[in-house]
Amino acid sequence: MMKTSLCKILDLDLPIIQAPIGSATTPELAAAVSNSGGLGMLSVTWRTTDEIITLIQQTKALTDKPFGVNLVLEFDIMNKLKVCLDEGVKIISFFWGAPDQYIDLVHQAGAVVMHSVGNTKEAKNAAQAGADVIVAQGWESGGHVKGDISTMVLVPAVVDTVAPLPVVAAGGIADGRGILAALALGASGVWLGTRFLASQEAKVHKIYQEKVITAKVEDTVHSTLFNIGWENAPHRTLRNSTVEIWEAAGCPQQGNRPKEGEILGYTSRGDAILRYSDTIPLPDIQGHVEALAFYAGQSTGLINNLHTSSQIITQLVNEVEAAYQYLKKVL
Repeated sequence: MMKTSLCKILDLDLPIIQAPIGSATTPELAAAVSNSGGLGMLSVTWRTTDEIITLIQQTKALTDKPFGVNLVLEFDIMNKLKVCLDEGVKIISFFWGAPDQYIDLVHQAGAVVMHSVGNTKEAKNAAQAGADVIVAQGWESGGHVKGDISTMVLVPAVVDTVAPLPVVAAGGIADGRGILAALALGASGVWLGTRFLASQEAKVHKIYQEKVITAKVEDTVHSTLFNIGWENAPHRTLRNSTVEIWEAAGCPQQGNRPKEGEILGYTSRGDAILRYSDTIPLPDIQGHVEALAFYAGQSTGLINNLHTSSQIITQLVNEVEAAYQYLKKVL
């Protein structure tokens, strides 16, 4: 039932993609998703070239299935892209900018280009530039969100704009009902980030995972608040003490926010993490973890358990089947 055109292009058994959830991605997470029939992704924008090589090689040691890497075009990524291609990665995902100058390089290496968009204009431009797959990211998404259109509206609009290219739906999807709905909208696959934050392989602090599992759909905030490290980039995070003191102060602009410059904790390397930093809570961070950036989408309210990635994939497939059977009864 879920063998779509995306599966053929990316050589997948299932049209389910684990979103590149920043520093939370690990070889273990990407490999587990790929070994379960979906597509695991590594986030490499903020890694050194040596770190990227290590990540890719570790992932290859854990799976012989396809996996991809994601690069954010807001930053200088050319050398990192070349390293990924030299290491034989066959699926390259771009976000937050025009991919035009990179597409030929990717294709010359025999790799596929996926590009994330937030509106139909971006989708049309990416398709005309030669992208192979378009990811339509709805406003409900967690992490950095470029557009302001909901997934329900954006996906069919992008499908109509770039047909016959496959479109992947992102934002607000965390269970089989969402997957089936996305397919009904014309998507050829789905892109899940928040759901895989609540996986045993995700590299995040246990407090972060607990908040993802217990949060309600109303507990996220779309803002540019956590901007130290990536200026003026809109994002969606879980509500926490940093959000609350900022809102209580009237949501002031940078420079006038409460407790700016305060050190909340330290990385394993000993680097200080300031309040309003874009750094996520990793397992080895020490300090006031609860006040850091907890990126998550509105689908957090649909998540109530912590499983292995393999268990999550199995659960999603079973939920799709159950939702499909329900539709057959009512249609």
